Amino acid sequence: MDNSAVNDSGVDWARLRSAAVEAAASAYCPYSGLRVGAAGLCSDGRIVIGCNVENAAYGVALCAECTMAGQLLLTGGGRLAAVACRGGDGQLLMPCGRCRQILFELGGPDCLVDTPDGALSMRELLPFAFGPDDL
Repeated sequence: MDNSAVNDSGVDWARLRSAAVEAAASAYCPYSGLRVGAAGLCSDGRIVIGCNVENAAYGVALCAECTMAGQLLLTGGGRLAAVACRGGDGQLLMPCGRCRQILFELGGPDCLVDTPDGALSMRELLPFAFGPDDL
């Protein structure tokens, strides 16, 4: 493991970013042409990935974070500890509002997300989030 890629939280961001770029290669994006991949580090050390899946009915398209959430649940569940989202060309992409809510649900307020300002917690990205405690 390249120690320069690991921050104080112990997350190997270079590995997560690379996994996200690899996932983006599988994207189904005939309309926008934007390949998006997401990679999540699970609390048990697994990495789960997802890619965007577009649809001619735009409103039912799936973001990469959505398919990654499905992989989390299909491969043993657990919690997300950190997430990186990247375009097929490696550019950093931020989760949309819907996906931030999904990440909050499956990772909680301490889940880290790769951002232009470094790793930020979901607490910082989605302040005053609505969660299970609000039901």
